[in-house]
Amino acid sequence: MRLDKYLSEMGAGTRSEVKKAIRAGRVTVDGEKVKDGSVHVEKEAEVCLDGKRIAYENFVYYLMNKPAGVISATDDARERTVLDLIDGQQRKGLFPVGRLDKDTEGLLLITNDGELAHRLLSPKKHVDKVYYARLDGPVGETERKLFAEGLRVDESLTAMPAVLEILEPANEVKITIREGKYHQIKRMFAAVGREVVYLQRLSMGPLSIDAGLPIGAYRRLTEEELSAIIKV
Repeated sequence: MRLDKYLSEMGAGTRSEVKKAIRAGRVTVDGEKVKDGSVHVEKEAEVCLDGKRIAYENFVYYLMNKPAGVISATDDARERTVLDLIDGQQRKGLFPVGRLDKDTEGLLLITNDGELAHRLLSPKKHVDKVYYARLDGPVGETERKLFAEGLRVDESLTAMPAVLEILEPANEVKITIREGKYHQIKRMFAAVGREVVYLQRLSMGPLSIDAGLPIGAYRRLTEEELSAIIKV
């Protein structure tokens, strides 16, 4: 792989930025200063920028606090996507794991690891997804039992049993599901006569939204988070 591509893929800067850094003598490969960005390097090489090693990673994992108004897609001719929120030179093959509706906020995992995404989304894995919802009116024990039993939503959707935790006031809830069907939570509440006016995903499996991560921001998974998610 070209040295400039290696560095840009690892987030050291855009291709033009890393080319400038290379020409300025700020990059070494296996201890030797290299000023030509077209030089090919192995992924196992010791590449350093300003003395700091930039190790190659086959896969990257971002935890994003998705804002409303963007869609969970890789590209779109008309709408802004979650990948548009990722600054700088992006790794090829990035995609959101599952989808959040355009107006839904909260936790979204973005990666280029297709095998991991398949495991997280597989119905056989039963990965819990927890949401906070604000409704247009209160719910109670009747709705909690209906959700716990599994709910026939409409002709195309029968929802698996879900855990409905009623908060205070009673028009605010937490709901835990193990599926991710189209508009599922909105359709489930519509089936019991309630409209979702705000929806936020709080967690997916071992990953939880970071209280210190602003809406629209993202960060790399920590070592602990990565270790936990890979075990799913």
